[in-house]
Amino acid sequence: MYLGIDLGTSGVKAMLIGDDQQVIGSGHGALTVERPYSGWSEQKPDDWIAATGKAIAALKANFPRELAAVKGIGLSGHMHGATLIDAEDKVLRPCILWNDTRAHHEAAQLDADPRFRSLTGNIVFPGFTAPKLLWVRNNEPEIFAKIGKVLLPKDYLRLWLTGDYLSDMSDAAGTSWLDTGKRAWSADLLAATDLGENQMPGLVEGTQQAGKLRPALAAEWGMGDVVVAGGAGDNAASACGMGTVRQGSAFVSLGTSGVLFAANDAYLPKPESAVHAFCHALPATWHQMGVILSATDALNWLCGVTGKTAGELTGELGDDLKSPSGVTFLPYLSGERTPHNDAAIRGAFIGLGHDSNRAVLTQAVLEGVAFAIRDSLEALKAAGTTLSRVTAIGGGSRSRYWLSSIATALGIAVDIPADGDFGAAFGAARLGLIAATGADPHSVLTAPQTEAVVEPQAAHAEAYEAAYQRYRALYPAIRSL
Repeated sequence: MYLGIDLGTSGVKAMLIGDDQQVIGSGHGALTVERPYSGWSEQKPDDWIAATGKAIAALKANFPRELAAVKGIGLSGHMHGATLIDAEDKVLRPCILWNDTRAHHEAAQLDADPRFRSLTGNIVFPGFTAPKLLWVRNNEPEIFAKIGKVLLPKDYLRLWLTGDYLSDMSDAAGTSWLDTGKRAWSADLLAATDLGENQMPGLVEGTQQAGKLRPALAAEWGMGDVVVAGGAGDNAASACGMGTVRQGSAFVSLGTSGVLFAANDAYLPKPESAVHAFCHALPATWHQMGVILSATDALNWLCGVTGKTAGELTGELGDDLKSPSGVTFLPYLSGERTPHNDAAIRGAFIGLGHDSNRAVLTQAVLEGVAFAIRDSLEALKAAGTTLSRVTAIGGGSRSRYWLSSIATALGIAVDIPADGDFGAAFGAARLGLIAATGADPHSVLTAPQTEAVVEPQAAHAEAYEAAYQRYRALYPAIRSL
């Protein structure tokens, strides 16, 4: 058996799979986010350990024999978090999470240093780790002075599990300290934030062994000798779950935020497009991501305004795709990342008339998200990646109307995978299998069967293209407002 542990923002999921990669079962431990000030987002690392313990306890209660047969553990977690510990491994302050924006001034300061984009291949976003450490240095100097190690969230779990200070390439690529092409820490970038390589964890590939489960924990959970894999950041782990590891493979994730993820066999940075260029969880493999900040979040916002569920709103549109109505929605409810890198921009409806009923607003919201994803597709093209099809994942992918809108906006087919859980916990478990057995990664990280294909609607292609060009013209028009 193999265990995947995914540290998410809202909870920890632990998933058991067998040698045949069939899911045996899963356990869960809930987490909450603390927001003491506007723009702040924090969690206590001790809560991660407690939630992981609950998730494992649920598995032990229901699958004790299977848990005892675990030979490998893979880790996944939300990226960019700043977990600060002292020389005795004591946590110095709550972890500053990926969606914390307090370090926007520090991010701009670091991004103005050309070495950061040159070496990391990315804009220094406020949510990345390096600007957070600069903020701590500027605002909490007594804590900064005590830092022994800076760990990413899943790697703090690894320290608890194994006693080792290690991270993987995909997660480390989101710190703004990694030389992404060389897959190594940059001493120059660390020095720019008054840190040294001795304060960073060692680096491994996601498929490699990265410690062994401590005997005390193994005894508590009823396990024996267990290898822990390097693991991956959450999006790379999801890609491992989906088999999105080969050049040309891609997925679109319709979750709270939206992600257009493409695997690459070469390092293809294009930071000015706000495309993320990160290491993948496999050696000599990279990936690019376009990220929009409000996908299902935009529809959920409309649900709150109208008092209707997402299913009720999308149900009013019927099954057949409609041409855009002339009402345009900009889904910038909390700013936008790709392609604008604009934390201050906010959303808008444009073109409202007396005939703009609830269904028209819903249609505009779905189209607005589809056009935002088209922006990411165009940014990927500018960065050297052309996609011929994508696989849809995430809660929003349950709406066939939305997938038809996305396929038509992108001009490419959208594949719907067969039922199953192919998320980050499953991808992490696969990495645990590879690390424990030495199996060929490409033989393990296969794609799920395709249940259905949603093709672009040729009858609406011209109208969609005109609506997209209108959408594109609106961001510069409202930015000054």
